[in-house]
Amino acid sequence: MIDPNPRHRLTGVLLLASLVAMIAAAAIVVPSGLTLNPSDPEAALAAVREQTGLHLTELALDVLGWLGLTAAGLVMAGRPDLMTLAGGLLAGAGLAGLLHDAGNLALTQLAARPTAAPVALAVMLTAKWAVNLAGLLWVAATAATAVGLPSGLRITGMIAALAGLAGVVLPWTTGVEGPTAAMEQLGYALHLPIMIWYGILGGRYLRARHPEA
Repeated sequence: MIDPNPRHRLTGVLLLASLVAMIAAAAIVVPSGLTLNPSDPEAALAAVREQTGLHLTELALDVLGWLGLTAAGLVMAGRPDLMTLAGGLLAGAGLAGLLHDAGNLALTQLAARPTAAPVALAVMLTAKWAVNLAGLLWVAATAATAVGLPSGLRITGMIAALAGLAGVVLPWTTGVEGPTAAMEQLGYALHLPIMIWYGILGGRYLRARHPEA
C-alpha cells in the first residue's frame, strides 16, 4: 500500500541518516582506541589529546546520529496510535545519547589538563551510564514499535530487542569494577541487530509504504 503521507518518508530519511552517522562514528572510534573506558582515565585523556581532531569528528557524527534518532522519534510520536509510545521512547533514547556525547565533548578540554584524571573519571562514568540509559530506551522503543508490525518484522524486532537488552544488562553484571573495554565492545555489538532492524524499518518508511501492512 502506497502512503501519500510525507511523514513516513521523513521518518525513513531520519532513521537511515541517523544510523549511517552512528556507524560512521563507530568506524572511527573502534580502530583508533577512542572508546574512552573509565577503567583507565589517564589513557583516555591521552588518547583524546593525541587524536583531538579524530575525536571531534567522531563526536560530530555521533551527535548527528542521536539528533536524527530524536527527530525520528518525535515524528513517529505525532501519530495517534501505538507509535506514539514508541516514538516517545525513541526520542528519549536520542536525548540520552546526546547527554552521553556532551560528557565526551567535555573530555576534549579536560584532555589539555593532565592532572584532571579524577574529574575525567566522573565525566566518563556519567557519559557511559547515559549511553546505557539510551540503549535501554532504544530497546523499549524497538519492542513497542514491533508490536504493531506484521509477524516477520515483529518477530525480528523482538529478537533484536532481546539482543540489545543483553547489551544493556552487561555493565550491571560487573558490580563496582565496571565493564572492561572488551565488554563494552560486546555491548555495542549486541546493539547491532537493533540498528539493522531500524535500517530495514527506515527503508520501508522511505518507500512510503506502511510498515504495518
